[in-house]
Amino acid sequence: MSDSTFLYGGQVHANGIRQHYLRYGGTDGARSGRDAVVIVPGITSPAVTWGFVAERFGRHFDTYVLDVRGRGLSEASDTLDYSLDAQAADLNAFTAALGLDRYAFVGHSMGGRISIRAASSQPAGLTRVVAVDPPVSGPGRRAYPAKLPWYVDSIRMARHGISVEQMREFCPTWTEAQLRLRAQWLHTCDERAIVTSFDAFQTDDIHADLPRIAVPLMLMSAERGDVIREEDVAEIRTLVPRLREHRVAGAGHMIPWDNEEGFYRAFGDFLGAALD
Repeated sequence: MSDSTFLYGGQVHANGIRQHYLRYGGTDGARSGRDAVVIVPGITSPAVTWGFVAERFGRHFDTYVLDVRGRGLSEASDTLDYSLDAQAADLNAFTAALGLDRYAFVGHSMGGRISIRAASSQPAGLTRVVAVDPPVSGPGRRAYPAKLPWYVDSIRMARHGISVEQMREFCPTWTEAQLRLRAQWLHTCDERAIVTSFDAFQTDDIHADLPRIAVPLMLMSAERGDVIREEDVAEIRTLVPRLREHRVAGAGHMIPWDNEEGFYRAFGDFLGAALD
C-alpha cells in the first residue's frame, strides 16, 4: 500500500463476526468537520480493490472501505448467514463499533443494496447515502443483467491461480494493474457468499426500503451498464421525491474503472466537498 492517504487495515468484532476494513485519510478529514465516508464494495470486490478510489476520497474525508462478510479478510464460513439483512446489520454494527458520530454510505452494486437496507433502519449518525448502480431487480422485476457463471467461474479459477491474461477474459477493459489486483484477491470471495448474494438480487426488494430512508439519497448509474434504466430512475423518484441522480457517461457497471474522473465528478458536493 503506497497511497499517500492510506493509514492502515483494521478489524472489529461487530454483529457477531470479524469485519475487516481499510482506512484512508484519517484525522485530516475529521478535523475538516466533514462526515466520514464508509465505502461498501460490490459482490466480488474485496476492499483492497477499491483502494484507488479510497485514496481519492481520503484526500477529503476520513474514509473506510469495508470487506463485506465472505470477502477479503472479513469472516467467512460454510454456515455464515450471507443474506442482505445480515450484511446490512453488519454495516450498521460496523459504524457503531468504530464510534463514528457522523458518516455517509457510498455503496456500489451489491454494496448499494446493502447501504439502502442499512439506511432504512435509520441508524444514528448516518447523514447521506450514495447508491452506485445498485441492482434494481427483485420479485416481479426484470432480472439482473449479469449472469452467475461469470462470477463463479472466475472465482474457481482464482482459487487455483489465475493469470492476468485469463482475468482479462472476464474484465477486458481493465488495466494490467487492476487485473493483477483482482487476480490476487478474487480467491478470498467465498463462493457460497457470492451465490447467495446473487440469488438475493432476484428475491430481495430494495424499493420497499427507499421511503424509509430519512437522509438525502443520491442514485448514481452507469450509462452503459443496463442495471438502471430511465424508467427505474423515474420509479425511484416517486419513492424518494428529493432524490439526487447522476448518470455517468461512457461507463459500464464498474463505473470508476471505466470513467474514474466522471465517477468523482458525479458526487459534486453531495458529501460536503468535491472530490477534485
